[in-house]
Amino acid sequence: MTNATGGASQTVRRFSALHFAALMGGNVALAVGPWFVRHADSGPVSAGFWRLFLAIPLLFALAQLGREKVTGFNRATWWAMAGAGVFFGLDIASWHIGIGMTRMANATLFGNSGSLVVIAVGLYALHRAPRSGEWLAFALAIAGSAILLGRSLEIGRSTLIGDLFCIAAGLLYAGYILLLQKPRASLGSWGLVAWSSVASAPVLLATALLLGEPVWPGVWWPLLSLALLGQVGGQGLLIYAMRHFTPLVFGLALLTQPAISVALGWLAFGEALVPVDFLGMAMVAAGLALARSTQD
Repeated sequence: MTNATGGASQTVRRFSALHFAALMGGNVALAVGPWFVRHADSGPVSAGFWRLFLAIPLLFALAQLGREKVTGFNRATWWAMAGAGVFFGLDIASWHIGIGMTRMANATLFGNSGSLVVIAVGLYALHRAPRSGEWLAFALAIAGSAILLGRSLEIGRSTLIGDLFCIAAGLLYAGYILLLQKPRASLGSWGLVAWSSVASAPVLLATALLLGEPVWPGVWWPLLSLALLGQVGGQGLLIYAMRHFTPLVFGLALLTQPAISVALGWLAFGEALVPVDFLGMAMVAAGLALARSTQD
């Protein structure tokens, strides 16, 4: 009996660790996206279209391999996935435009502003205010992000329009996540991401054409990287992890992207890190760990 109980506990811990690894892996994959957008020689919104379009066959293949349901949904589910797809298409269009009009730090911070909406709506749905430990977790994550981006964040006339696009993207992304909450409770991750991508791609293509952007690229590697890392890896892992965490944990996990961006800048571009950067990273990590420990 003792051995069986111990084995069960180990299984729970193992799967909990797997879900948390998926949550963080999705954020890492999404954090590198802006670098590929800036290397793409198509327009920024066109890059978003290729990110989704190139990923669709692989997403459906993964859904089939996982024996996930990809047809036969009820009308409410189809509408939820279609609505989420439109939100996600507008989110990517707005964020990719903003990336080219503001600083990388601004784009990273404001593009994740939707995490606050996810947390607020989630707590409202639970009909309660944040507990003391949750307030502390939230404060640590916000303060840590501010420290990390404080040296490079720049608010001014030259970045205002880009900042507004990135804030709009964050709010649209919150709508995408919230619309997928109910379908995600009963459907597979890959199928949801695949169908929402199908709904998003036409929105991005139409927006790119309306803006007069070049659509066909001359260099494909940034777009393939966006498709594999941003859409298959990033969105797939986040949607997979979504059902296993409270909105507070999920929302705070999105705030790890500034820390990841700073770390990537150090690794890929040799950008100097100072002691206060490590303090900011530690605060974000502590906030997420505390939020995880208070999860219902």
